[in-house]
Amino acid sequence: MTGGWTWAGRFIQAAGLPPEPSFSQVVNAVASVPYGRPPCRTPEGAIEAWRGTCSTKHLLLALVCRDLFPERQMELVHRVYRLLPDEALRLFGSRAAAAVPSGGLVDVHTYATGLVGGARQPIDVTFPLAREWDGSSPMVLSCPAGEDHPGGANPLASKALLEMEHRDPAVREPFVAALTEASRSRGSRYP
Repeated sequence: MTGGWTWAGRFIQAAGLPPEPSFSQVVNAVASVPYGRPPCRTPEGAIEAWRGTCSTKHLLLALVCRDLFPERQMELVHRVYRLLPDEALRLFGSRAAAAVPSGGLVDVHTYATGLVGGARQPIDVTFPLAREWDGSSPMVLSCPAGEDHPGGANPLASKALLEMEHRDPAVREPFVAALTEASRSRGSRYP
C-alpha cells in the first residue's frame, strides 16, 4: 500500500471514529455497518456501500485489527450449518424464517476470533448489535452450531469453496434477500 493508506485509516474516517479508537470501538463500528450485500463483495466494497455481509464485514474487521491491534491475532472462521425455520424465527424474525424451507437450508457463516482477555473468543459483527460490545464479554454467533473451518490466508476463496460444496443458491438467495429486508425493518439491530 502506498502513500500511508491503511485499512484502519480508511475505516476510521468512514465510520467517524476517533484517530486512535479502542478495540471495542472498532468492533462496534464494524457491527454498526448495515447488513446487506455490497455491489463489490470485498471489504473495500463494504466501506464504499456502507453495508456488508458476514464475509465482507469480518474480513474488514480483521484487516483493520491487523493495522491497529495485531496483538489480537484475528482469524476468520467459516461455519457450515443447517438453519431450520424455528431457528431462523428465533435468530432473525418471521420475515427471514418464512424464506427457510421446512427442511432447512445449509449455509456458510463467517465470523472472527481474536485474543480477548488472554483467550481466543468468537467475535461476530454480522449485524448491528442490540447493545454495544464491552470489549470483553463473549459474543453470541448469529448462526446455530455447525462445523467450523479455518478461513486461512484467503478467506473469501476458502468460503467460496465451502459454498460450492454445501450451499444451494436457489434456496439461499431468497433467504439472503429476506434477511437483508428483515435487517432493515428491525432497524438493523440483532441481539
